[in-house]
Amino acid sequence: HCALAALEDVKSYLKEEGGQIAVFDATNTTRERRSLIVDFAKENDFKVFFIESVCDDPSVVASNVLDVKLSSPDYKGCSSKEALDDFMKRINCYKNMYEPLDPDDHDRDLSMIIVIDVGRRFLANKVQDHIQSKIVYYLMNIHVQPRCIYLCRAGESESNIKGKIGGDSGLSQRGKKFSIALKKYIEEQNLKELKVWTSQLKRTIQTAEALKVPYEQWKALNELDSVSRPFEFFTNASPKNCKHDTAVTYTALFILHLSQLHWMGIGFCSTI
Repeated sequence: HCALAALEDVKSYLKEEGGQIAVFDATNTTRERRSLIVDFAKENDFKVFFIESVCDDPSVVASNVLDVKLSSPDYKGCSSKEALDDFMKRINCYKNMYEPLDPDDHDRDLSMIIVIDVGRRFLANKVQDHIQSKIVYYLMNIHVQPRCIYLCRAGESESNIKGKIGGDSGLSQRGKKFSIALKKYIEEQNLKELKVWTSQLKRTIQTAEALKVPYEQWKALNELDSVSRPFEFFTNASPKNCKHDTAVTYTALFILHLSQLHWMGIGFCSTI
């Protein structure tokens, strides 16, 4: 039986290969099948966390099939219509046999999260530990539909003019001109439901205020101690001094590629 063989792989991975988390990716459509997994976990002293995705929105289902399923080997050489029709038949087949999770009665003792209509609503039950809570947080913040994210640094600050790093100075005149130009650019994009996030630093807030749209300040976006370090790093130091102090830190501060982190962890990828 394929399911039992896969569970044995899970056991081997967690007990013999040093694994810590295993994803048993299967439909598990019946209570009997899920009981098999729970019993297996008890026998091996594993914790189980079920993830159920329920979607009754036809437009979301169709979009998911066209965006994701068309790339599956199952539909190689098929047209979009053929793939959509076939997958809808699969869904209807599962509907006939599916027994949903029941956190209010039959499955009240199981740890789980139920994701409804791709994030419209969530139901979490008996979340037991840090790992399970992180899974819940991840699923509540993930997006399956494509969206556009604009990344923009704050306008030039007064500290920038003086060649200083860090601090919390406001925008320079050139920084203010930049924020006005940014406002014009954003308006030209004709963005719907635009959400703007900034740090709590003056230069970022002033840049966002020029856009004349609602924005949120996030402490999590603050520059992380770029002006201090355990061995008495610079406070409003100049790039020249930083460069002489340590070439590694200088590089981390000034090479701002998308995937690179600032000193102490700040970076665009972590923000996204």
